[in-house]
Parts: sequence; C-alpha cells; structure tokens
Amino acid sequence: MKSELIISVTSGKWSIRAGGAVLGETTKALELHEGDSKPALYFPKKDLAMAFFERTEHETIHPHKGTMGYYSIVTKSQTLENIAWEFIAPRPEVMDLLNCVSFASTSAITIERL
Repeated sequence: MKSELIISVTSGKWSIRAGGAVLGETTKALELHEGDSKPALYFPKKDLAMAFFERTEHETIHPHKGTMGYYSIVTKSQTLENIAWEFIAPRPEVMDLLNCVSFASTSAITIERL
C-alpha cells in the first residue's frame, strides 16, 4: 500500500555535524513525511560542505519515491559509510527534494535546530 508523501518547509536554522566537523547549516531544510514514520530532514546541497561527502556506488530504488544515491562522510576521525542520500532520479511526488541530502539516524550524526 502506498503511503502519502508530504514535503514541508521547516522553520528556524538547522545544523548538522559529524566527527567534530560542521557539515552544514541551513534555514531552508525540508521534511519528508511518509505515513506514520518519523519525518526525514533534507538539507539543500548548496548549504552543505560537500568536501566531506564521497559519492558511493550504492543506490536504492523506492517504488514511490525514485532512485537514491548514497554518500559516505569522511572526517578526520572517521568515515561513515553510506550514511547520507539524495534522490538522483526522483518520482514527481518528491521532485522538491532534488539537490537535497538526508542522513541516517545514528549517534555519529548530530542534527539540531539552532
């Protein structure tokens, strides 16, 4: 069964950090709401320090959202494999998330509203 996908603009300024490094800050974060799942936060790529991101060969295909490509994040202290993703071939329902990156929920990543 297909879940309803809703994209909403968040309020405030958001920060993301990993391994002691600030990966980005934005006032233009988007949330993807899908059914009863916790919303996924997406940062515009232009607001991220993409020098920390290495595109991997890993891809997944979601029937309602499209094809996602993954990134590992490389900091001085660690490499977080396939921890971030973006839609590389989004379906129309999530086209607003093109050029945005989301992150796995893990203690290695800190996302907070400033």
